[in-house]
Amino acid sequence: MSDAKTVMLTGCSRGIGLEIAKYFLQKGWHVIGTARKTVFPDILKHSDLFQGIHVDLEDIPSLKTSVYSLIEEHQPDVLVNNAGIFTDADFESDDESWLTVWDKTMTVNLKSSALLSKWFLQTHLQNKTKGIIINIASRASYRGDTQEYAAYAASKAGMVALTKSMARDFSKRGIVAYSIAPGFIETDMARDAVETLGKDYITRDSVFDEITQPNEVAELVIFLASGTIPHATGQTFHINGGSYML
Repeated sequence: MSDAKTVMLTGCSRGIGLEIAKYFLQKGWHVIGTARKTVFPDILKHSDLFQGIHVDLEDIPSLKTSVYSLIEEHQPDVLVNNAGIFTDADFESDDESWLTVWDKTMTVNLKSSALLSKWFLQTHLQNKTKGIIINIASRASYRGDTQEYAAYAASKAGMVALTKSMARDFSKRGIVAYSIAPGFIETDMARDAVETLGKDYITRDSVFDEITQPNEVAELVIFLASGTIPHATGQTFHINGGSYML
């Protein structure tokens, strides 16, 4: 039987999640990764250590059918809640469409992460084993965002509060939890923004003349997953190019 550890990672077909998945695989971890529709890239599919599953995090019944059993079966050592959506809802829009965006954002970004965390916690508590939860929040959790992305900022702030609440009650029982709050990261979505708004606009708040690379977030996730700093439980680790400092 392999002694390799297992991580469950949501949203790993592209962007930050893909970089995180690649780092775990390089370290010899088994990776159970989710995506909604995007095809998993070959670098993941061709690895014997990777198991991919397509699931819509907004579909809670489907989530329970497909993911809950995987948590029970594989008992992952680490859960990384990375998947999320970033959808605009202008305050001047009609109530119905505005609330539709809010409901979807909260379900995908916060409610599904909370439910996965709940199942992860229950499994480890029942088996009396240690576990680590890492939630990928956002700079917007603390700084806020522009008004049309208030739902995103609120969902990520809720994720930070969720992390702290779990850490307060479950750390002494062997399950620690951390948040990571990235700023603007160079992903496919970011490159589209650069093309639209220009690099100077994207980096105007940064202390660097460059956009933060996803590998820096992956390095931080791997470090936290190592389990070497359990007494930092509940803390948020900020990685935003110095654009927002606490």
